[in-house]
Amino acid sequence: MGAGKTTVSQLLKKQLDHAVFLDGDWCWDADPFVVTDETKAMVLDNICYMLNSFIACSAYSNIIFCWVMHEQSIIDYLLENINISQCEVRLISLMADKETLVKRLNKDVLQGIRKSDVINRSLSRLPLYEKLDTIKIDTTGKEPELVAKEICSL
Repeated sequence: MGAGKTTVSQLLKKQLDHAVFLDGDWCWDADPFVVTDETKAMVLDNICYMLNSFIACSAYSNIIFCWVMHEQSIIDYLLENINISQCEVRLISLMADKETLVKRLNKDVLQGIRKSDVINRSLSRLPLYEKLDTIKIDTTGKEPELVAKEICSL
């Protein structure tokens, strides 16, 4: 939250050939937003279904997926439940320092895009990203176009 995932993913969709973009939040856009074991399982199933559908579709050669995945178990579950046998998967975590994260999230709160509780949740998750088996890209002080270019060069 606040590292630039959605913005960078939208840029990647335009830069990569035959690309499609799935934001995991779209698979769990509810009001009220309820977090239970049942809803967690539902969103993971929704994401796997969508990703498998994109993988099976010959129209797409690049699939960009973003979501807040702060635990390795989330990544592992998705990788175990999507058909990646014919895919090259790049696992990337976009990260930002605390000051940048708070600044970006506060801007979203003021614009009514997010609720204020997002800041504490995001800050509490920051140390968890270091433990993930992913490529880490620091977005602090970088324009989204530069981050997208960095990802394309991997």
